Amino acid sequence: MVSSSDVMRLFLQGIMSRRMVTEKTARKLWQKCIEAVNSVDENLNVPYNDDRKYWDDWVNKVTEALNPLDLEFAHVHDEFSGEHVYGIVNRNGDEVAQLATEYTAIEIKYFKALLDQIMLASNESYCVSSLVALREVKFVDKSISKTHAEKLLNSFVARGWLVRSRKGRYSLSTRTILELQTYLKANFDDSVHECTICFEMVTRGFACTVQNCQTRLHSRCYSTYRRTRNACPTCKAPWASDEQGTGEKMKKIGEAAFKDGQEKKGRRTRQSDMPEEGSGEEAEAETLEGGEDDEDEPAPTQTQRRKGKKKKNVVSDDEQMEVEEKEEEEEEEEEEEPTGPSRTQPRRSGRR
Repeated sequence: MVSSSDVMRLFLQGIMSRRMVTEKTARKLWQKCIEAVNSVDENLNVPYNDDRKYWDDWVNKVTEALNPLDLEFAHVHDEFSGEHVYGIVNRNGDEVAQLATEYTAIEIKYFKALLDQIMLASNESYCVSSLVALREVKFVDKSISKTHAEKLLNSFVARGWLVRSRKGRYSLSTRTILELQTYLKANFDDSVHECTICFEMVTRGFACTVQNCQTRLHSRCYSTYRRTRNACPTCKAPWASDEQGTGEKMKKIGEAAFKDGQEKKGRRTRQSDMPEEGSGEEAEAETLEGGEDDEDEPAPTQTQRRKGKKKKNVVSDDEQMEVEEKEEEEEEEEEEEPTGPSRTQPRRSGRR
């Protein structure tokens, strides 16, 4: 027996099969569901209205229907296009566990490690190079090969969890921001900034250049705001005139803020991932992992000093894999050198 409740059932099936849809597509889907139900039973007359108020009421009804399942019919603005994007989101527990239907536990752990590096990236660039993304494998599970890691990165991009730019840098996708927003806010509170205008999470846009000012704006919000105002909405500092609204005088957020060499500082980790001993109140985003304290190392022998002369230059983490391979090759070459008398031997015999 067909009833008006079938509109909700058809609509949810359509949304879940598509994962994410623009507002235009979602509203069209709603209309088609109503038409389909009305066509089956002539006595049914489920109303449809394209007015914004009716659409907002429908979104609230969908969310109420999903509440018992700890789900929500949520939406965010696409940071690239500016369009409203809708999807069904899990708001309970570890949202990253949603990936379990697509990836293994180790692969999900790798994805979480990538989120760490993206969210803790310097200069609010919210992106990592492909080299850093591949480097994360050795901190997760050394059994994952480089080839496997490359396939995983391609899969994360293909399934909409990450975005890969033309420069080969990985950043958060609209799907990740929509579906994992609760996880991101819970684990990266200091790194998550909301737009001063629309109050949604910002990973691409502009920031006020005044020190300690918390103003962050999406590109679309910035362009709209600058049409009528030329001062910061938070600190009221005057902004330079920018008729095109491109934000050339503003501090960039996202890949545009990426600076050459910023990843040479080392691997960044959340404080919750660091050992408790001596952690104090150090800033979580500034903690570097992978180095060892020189004070804890035993004094090198004379032979080690001679071998270390060629290795004094400190390399960045980006080049660590290549350097380790070169060091192994150098050690093999030293072992293969002839063991004949050295130049210092005649001098020693003369002194005796």
